[in-house]
Formats: sequence, C-alpha cells, structure tokens
Amino acid sequence: MLARITPHELAGTVPAIASKSMAHRLIICAALADGPTYVRCNSTCADIDATVRCLNALGAHVETAQDGFAVYPVPREERLAGPAFAPRRDALLDCGESGSTLRFMLPVAAALGADAVFTGAGRLAERPLGPLARELFIGGCTLTPEGQWPLGCRGQLRPGRFELPGNVSSQYVSGIMLAAPALGSTTQIVVRGHIESRPYIDLTVRALAAFGVAVDERRHPATPVSVEETIFTIHGGACASPGTVNVEGDWSNAAFWLCAGALGTKPVAVSGLDLNSPQGDRAIMGALLRFGARTRRGGGEARVHPNKLVGYTLSAADIPDLVPVIAAVASVAQGETRITDCARLRIKESDRLTTTAEVLNALGAQVRVDGDDLVIQGVERLAGGTVNSHNDHRIAMMAAIAAVRAEGPVMIEGAEAVAKSYPGFFTDYRLLGGTVDLTESADFIA
Repeated sequence: MLARITPHELAGTVPAIASKSMAHRLIICAALADGPTYVRCNSTCADIDATVRCLNALGAHVETAQDGFAVYPVPREERLAGPAFAPRRDALLDCGESGSTLRFMLPVAAALGADAVFTGAGRLAERPLGPLARELFIGGCTLTPEGQWPLGCRGQLRPGRFELPGNVSSQYVSGIMLAAPALGSTTQIVVRGHIESRPYIDLTVRALAAFGVAVDERRHPATPVSVEETIFTIHGGACASPGTVNVEGDWSNAAFWLCAGALGTKPVAVSGLDLNSPQGDRAIMGALLRFGARTRRGGGEARVHPNKLVGYTLSAADIPDLVPVIAAVASVAQGETRITDCARLRIKESDRLTTTAEVLNALGAQVRVDGDDLVIQGVERLAGGTVNSHNDHRIAMMAAIAAVRAEGPVMIEGAEAVAKSYPGFFTDYRLLGGTVDLTESADFIA
C-alpha cells in the first residue's frame, strides 16, 4: 500500500488506543487464570492477534468482542498432585511478526508442558533468543537449535532459579514471569547488571498483580567483586481472575501524535492515558519538554504545544521504541541531537538505526549513524519525497509525522506496516486534520 500525505497541520485530540504491551500481558494472565476473564481493550492489532492465536492453539478459548476479549483459560485436569493445566500437546503457534508474542509464549508453552512448534513471519526468525533458550533448556526443555526455524519446544519446564543478564531484552524476564504462576512452585529470576527497558518489567508486575500474583523484588548492589543483581520471586499457583480487567491507553503510539504537536503550529492531545503508568514511553513528555515544546497533562490527557525546538543528548536505553519519532522531532530542532544506547534497534522489525536515518534523510534531514548512536543536525524544514517503510510500523508512522514539517508531499511505500500495532493510524491522522490518500497501486505517484 502507498500512502500519499499532503503536508498539513495536525491539531486536536485523539483517544489513545489500547496498550499493545499491556494487552499481551493481561490476555496471557487471563489464559492461565482459574476462571474466565473479560479483558476490556478498545483496539487490537496484528501483534495482539498473534498472542490470541497462540493461546487458542494451546487450548485457551479467546473470543473477540466489540470492546475487548472474553478469555476462557487453558483447561485443567485433576492429578494426584492437584489440578494442573492440560494444554494441547502438539500445538502450532504462529507468532506472526510479533517478537513479544514469541518471547512470552515460549516460556508459557514450556511451563504448560506443551510440545509446541513456533513459526512466524518477517524478521522474527532473526530476532535473538539465546539467553532465554538457554534458561529453558536448563529448566528441562528441549529446543530446536537457535537459528533453525520453525522453532520446536518440548518438555516440561521446572520451577526454580533462572538467571539472565540485564543488558538483553527485558521480554526474556517478562516471559518467565508470566509463565511462573503455571509452574506450581516458587520461581526466582536473577537479573545481573543494570536492567535495560526496566519499565516493561514493571508492566509485567502490574499485570500479574491484577490477577493476584505478587512479585517480590530484592536488589543486591554491585561490589568490587560482583555485579549488581536484581532478584524477582514469584510464587506458583494459578492466576486469580478478577472477572474484568482493563487495558490502559498506549503511550508508545500516543507519542506519534504528541510529537506532531511539537512539530506543527497547533497543539495536539491524546486522551485516555494513565498519567502514572509504568510504561516507559510515557517519557515522551519529558523528552519533548527538553526539546523546548510546551507540555500539559491532567484528567487522563497529555497535550503538547509547539515552541522553538533545540537539540540535546538523550539515552534510548529505556525507550527504544521512541527513537524513530524522536529522531523526526530532532530533524527540525535547532543544533545537534545525539540519541545514544541504540544498539537494540538493529534487531527490531527493521534495523531501525539504519532505516530511521535512511528515511529521514530521504525527506531532507541530516541524520547519520555513529556506532550505536544517531546523530541529527537540525534543518528548518524537510523537503518531502518517497520513502519505504521497510515493513516496520514505527518507520511508517515516523515518516507520516515528519510530513507535518515537509515542503512537499510524503509518499510512504509499504504503509500497511502500521497494522502491526496501530491499524487505525491513518484514520486518526485524518481525524487530526491530515490529508492522506491510500492506494494499492504504485502508479498513484505517476
């Protein structure tokens, strides 16, 4: 699909869509609960649908409703040791392009003792699993060697102690946390070193708490002979269904509209957000404030007013998903912006260090990759042009937001990539006053 965006101011208010990150977690908890749960979720997307598909393959029954999901958990069977889960044994789990789905469902399937085969699309097979796969193997599971696809997982994961480095994906930690209640006994996860993307682990803790599962945390500071350790303890036993649970609004996708407010001449607001959410991408408000934009929040709404923008240096260690759209803001901010700690962007749906620079430069920006950093020299306005999404939802949305400061039209090839996290993105773009024409034919630009 080709999206042609005619430069136009965006202004007004849009409602936040459901947090993809929280939806994954709550639906998984519901599938492992002691009874049905209604998960209120005002939107879905390809990644959420992938998690639903995998849970159904394991024996849960997840029904899509108008405003959420009715989740009937994986059935249980009575054994001498008490009730245990009885998943489908030869399950085929299609994760689509969702890295979260794969990294969460792999330990969940292992905890249930399901003999499962995982498949997917896009770059999913290239995304690393090494530290997680090693811990599952130590815990009693047999996995297809990493790099072979489809990925097979057999055996029953044992409760106990799991050890992970802090400088790898936090999804490994979250996956074992989500699986822990199904293990029937106490589980410890030891994370060594500084934990990157820590807010995503906090989201997992919040999701488990909604189902009555407490996560105890202890931290051992670094010493001259040892690194810092964080120990998470989760006690076994089924998640207790709360009956109904709500998925909060998504800060990651709200960030695109808030950045549009910083780029234009009129304010843009997003309603339906938890202003105290543990979502790391809530940091977008602080990032835009540092650029010089004016921000307001209250009553579940975040609002950004335009102002003079000036570049600065910031770390992406806890906010990797914000890098593309922050780079779009930086591209028209006065002076230089350096975004550091971006190494993990290379293993997303695209190599986002490369694709962020390539797409913005094609629109007239001055962006370069310096090791694991992005260095951006601000220009007054972008020119516009034709770019490719590289099948990456955040790159497609970044280009659309950058069009706010372009002189000429912006054409985005592969615009359908937005469906991975935000199928209604272009609808909301129009709601804010943007002009978008969508076509299946490349002849549109002729």
